[in-house]
Amino acid sequence: MYSLHKISVSVLLIFLFSSASGGDPYLFTAGAAEAGVNYSCIMMPGFWSSFHNQALLPLNTSVTFGFDYQNRFNISELGTRSAGLIIPAGKACLGALYSNFGYKDLIRHSAGLACGLKLSEKISAGIQTDFFFENTSGEFNERRSLTFEAGVIIMPSENITIGIHLFNPVPASLRKTYLPSCIRAGAGIYLSRILFACAEAEISTGNNLILKTGFEYEPVKNFRLRGGFSSENTSFSLGVGYLLRSAQIDFGFTTHERLGVTSSASVIFKINKNQK
Repeated sequence: MYSLHKISVSVLLIFLFSSASGGDPYLFTAGAAEAGVNYSCIMMPGFWSSFHNQALLPLNTSVTFGFDYQNRFNISELGTRSAGLIIPAGKACLGALYSNFGYKDLIRHSAGLACGLKLSEKISAGIQTDFFFENTSGEFNERRSLTFEAGVIIMPSENITIGIHLFNPVPASLRKTYLPSCIRAGAGIYLSRILFACAEAEISTGNNLILKTGFEYEPVKNFRLRGGFSSENTSFSLGVGYLLRSAQIDFGFTTHERLGVTSSASVIFKINKNQK
């Protein structure tokens, strides 16, 4: 028999599963650095950003792997655990991703295989195949879904980057199970060598337009301070990160006007670094 705590968690999980908002478990939200800028990141170079927009993959020049944990509203049953791997291959770059969300009575596993390709000095594109497996209590307790996502990056100048990303651009009439569709577009600019600012718009199935903005500032070498805002749930964010020779450690925090704070922590390791 379920405890009151488990019932409450299950109700909240069902709400998240049935929503196509930024909290939707189908929409990838890993990366503490990305959390720090409130996920205004489809144009921001980085390890986890490359899985938000696969066109960023070719900007990674090292074999890199990372781990991320996201603790929604300080409820362990709503945690998301993610792991990723990026392997450069000439002008192309390959990526693999796995994450799981929830707990034993209501859980979602997702896996993705991605490829990004540098088309020219100023344009790159990428695509990713996604597989979702959900397991819930009840008679019909398993659901599987397969889809894809794709993106493009345009760099009109050395300090400006424009990104566009599509998730699940498949008509609902062709699908047997529910998956949200989403389009994101944004731009980022290096205002100086140590200050990056970005803005992004997102619209997904059944939701209003979401506007997001963020910044990343490096006040001292290898230490980064981040902040951001999202119009969805009037959410503010804050993050910090430290870059070592072969590792990067990040922490990020986002707020929800009713449910509280979601915290994220991630660590990234570079196996080798290719010099240009």
